Amino acid sequence: MRKIIIGCVAAAIIGVGAWGALALDEAPKQNENGTASVSDKPLTAEAAPSSAGDSTPPLDLVHNTEKGQLKNPYNDKIKAIADEGHKKYLSAGCNGCHGGGGGGGMCPPLTNDTFVYGADDDTLFRLIALGSDELQKQGYKRVKHEVVTGPMPPFGQIIKTSDDLWKIIAFIRSVNPESMAPPSPPPPQ
Repeated sequence: MRKIIIGCVAAAIIGVGAWGALALDEAPKQNENGTASVSDKPLTAEAAPSSAGDSTPPLDLVHNTEKGQLKNPYNDKIKAIADEGHKKYLSAGCNGCHGGGGGGGMCPPLTNDTFVYGADDDTLFRLIALGSDELQKQGYKRVKHEVVTGPMPPFGQIIKTSDDLWKIIAFIRSVNPESMAPPSPPPPQ
């Protein structure tokens, strides 16, 4: 019982901190070169900076890239990058809700086959960066259902770089290789 209470308190602190950071940080930040880091013009697939080592903040990458264009640069190196991704997963506090190995806790396990909004790279990146409430505001709908239905808080300001977030997603793929399988076609009507 004590572990459940501690987990709930930790999740609440993380969630409130993430929401508070978003509310305080509505104006665009400035890059090292002094320019605004969030532009109004989405990047095309060819220009999407989803590359290993990308230091772009996750929210900037989301805001500057058209839906469906984000691809994990580590998909062909999942096993090699999994340990580093696991460390980033733990340091971001993901384990407070999803368990240390991704097997679940007070939130859904990342090891099962239910990815509520979809398991593609673009959707997972946006879900983690924006949180489920903002994802829904952008038109995403639940495609599956899970026992736990609470919102996913946004981590786009907690996880500092897109590279770190891609490594976390690589860790998730390492504990759930089936999540990389193409989705099944819908049944015939």
